[in-house]
Formats: sequence, C-alpha cells, structure tokens
Amino acid sequence: MRLEDLLEHLGIEVDEVLLSRALTHSSYVNEHPGEGPSNERMEFLGDAVLGAVISEELFRRHPDLNEGALSAMRSAVVRAETLAAAAESLGIGERLLLGRGESISGGQRKESVLSNAFEAVVAAVYLSAGLEAAADFIRAALSNPMDSAPGDALRPDPKSALDRYAQLEGKDICYRIVGREGPDHDPRFTVEVCLDGRAVSRATEGSKGRAEERAAIEALNRLGID
Repeated sequence: MRLEDLLEHLGIEVDEVLLSRALTHSSYVNEHPGEGPSNERMEFLGDAVLGAVISEELFRRHPDLNEGALSAMRSAVVRAETLAAAAESLGIGERLLLGRGESISGGQRKESVLSNAFEAVVAAVYLSAGLEAAADFIRAALSNPMDSAPGDALRPDPKSALDRYAQLEGKDICYRIVGREGPDHDPRFTVEVCLDGRAVSRATEGSKGRAEERAAIEALNRLGID
C-alpha cells in the first residue's frame, strides 16, 4: 500500500508542509540553499515516537516476557533494514527530494536514507495528528515485522555467530575499516573481516556498525555457517 493510500485508509491527515519536510534529504538542501530545512530534525523526533510505540505494543502483546526479550524484539523491529523495507513498500523512496549526487548514487534505495525518511514521516504524522494517529500508522506500516519479532529476536546476530565460530576454531577475529567515502551527512564505510590476519569478507554501508554486520554475514556465507 502506498503512503497516501495508507494515510487515507487510516483517516489521517498530514500537513503537506511537514510531509514535504520529512521527504527532504539534507543533500537536496545543501544543493538548494534556502529550501530547507531537511528531515534530520524530524528523524530525531520520529525515532523517539517509534521507539515508544513499538515498546508499548510489544509490552502489551507479550505480558510474560522479561525486559531483555522485549528489548531484543524491539531492536528487530526498529533496525534500519526493517524500516527501509517499510519505506520502500510505501513508495517513500520515490518521493524523496535528493541532491543530484545522492540521486545518481541511488539514494532513493539506500537503507540509511530510507530508514531515516520513514522515521521523519512518523514525526510528520505525530506533529499533524497526534500520538494515537502516529501509533496507528506505525502499527499498520510495521505489522509484519512486529508479528515476526519473537522469531527474529531469537536468531543470533551475525557478529555473535562469527565470534562463536572464531572461538571454537581458536582463531583471532577483527573488524577493520578499510575505506570511508561520501559527505559527512551520508558517509559510506567499508569494513573488512579478518580471521588470523587474513581477510575473508568486506562490506560497505552507511554506518560502521551496519558494515560490520554485513561483512559478518558475508563471512558466515563464505565459511558455510548457518
């Protein structure tokens, strides 16, 4: 369902100025002075609203689970990959205002750009229609991730799985940054995974943590570890 269709289905009216701001990337503002602000401040607010809504929803759904389990499930729901997928399904990437360079490099499909835009749209809904409307939007947009959160939370994260392999095999493991490019507002980090000093995989992402995770996944695949 597209963004406008979902909002109409939920009966939520979002201020057009706020929605436009939520869909304005900093790279566009940098190239068009005076047409800001970008969505960065709205990302901050949207992240807080999102965390509160997801926390309450999981708290209500799983009354028998402890804090650690609930935290793991929340992390599975609000991680960048999940939010980017939701943004893509809503067609948010197609509506983003991007700078020329960011657009050429495929910014409308980048995980970091999409996940941040989703958070900004949450903020636009919250500021326009209040917390309950934002909660309705979040529950609808992230229904599937919340349903699958218990199973996702039980899966070991890639870095932990690779750490266990290295420990069992008696190997030293390290993650090292071998490249950094892009502007400060949207950097790209290339991280390499080494076992006993030998590089086994590398990945490039918009944050060091995500690059390490992707590199760990690639290493696990190359080593044949499920």
